[in-house]
Amino acid sequence: MESITDQASITGLMQDYGPAAIIWYVVVAIALWRVFSKAGYPGILAIIPIVNIFVLVKVAGYSAWMTLLYVIPIVGFIFSIFVAFRLGDRFAKGGVFSFFLLWILSPIGYLILGFGGSRYTPRR
Repeated sequence: MESITDQASITGLMQDYGPAAIIWYVVVAIALWRVFSKAGYPGILAIIPIVNIFVLVKVAGYSAWMTLLYVIPIVGFIFSIFVAFRLGDRFAKGGVFSFFLLWILSPIGYLILGFGGSRYTPRR
């Protein structure tokens, strides 16, 4: 930050996108609450920012330690695809649903899983 105008630009940006980010987070938290409840985990864990990723990875059937793969730049990107496909498999959804609605448009996919008629089948 070299000048006061740079700081003002960041403040203005936060005023523009801050409410949209909060709305986005609330929608995702509501959707994950229902997904976690269907999977047998406490839904309240969907509200806690980093814990919800740990639980999502567990719902997908991986170990919670695998969540640490999200920290590695390229590996995290690829692992998110694996989590989306495994999560879709746990709720008896196909690959197209998993790719487009659980990876690319994840809030919509989570809403469909949570409020739809699909049932969770745990890992065997």
